[in-house]
Amino acid sequence: QVQLAESGGGLVQAGGSLRLSCAASGRTPSRAVMGWFRQAPGKEREFVAAITWSGTIIYYADSVKGRFTISRDNAKNTVYLQMNSLKPEDTGVYYCAADLSSVIRPKADEYDYWGQGTQVTVSS
Repeated sequence: QVQLAESGGGLVQAGGSLRLSCAASGRTPSRAVMGWFRQAPGKEREFVAAITWSGTIIYYADSVKGRFTISRDNAKNTVYLQMNSLKPEDTGVYYCAADLSSVIRPKADEYDYWGQGTQVTVSS
């Protein structure tokens, strides 16, 4: 089993920044794609960003391109999401997920393991 634990969420004003972390433990997958998703109240979970194990392939949702940066530190089994220029529409619960396929697929049902999520609230 793989356990994922997100941290770093909180309340921030529009235009501000937050850095989310996702720590993996247990039987950490060696070549997994790591992704971030978010879910706003009353909406479906949506893809935000994903990164391959090597970090050489990164994919972002159009809504966050140029504002969010995903990165990973495999030595620490940790994935990060740096979020800048935050907007109220970025509000939601942010989830970290692992896809054992090693191929980036921006669909939630393709991911094998999920964290519990961390709340991000952006006030206007």
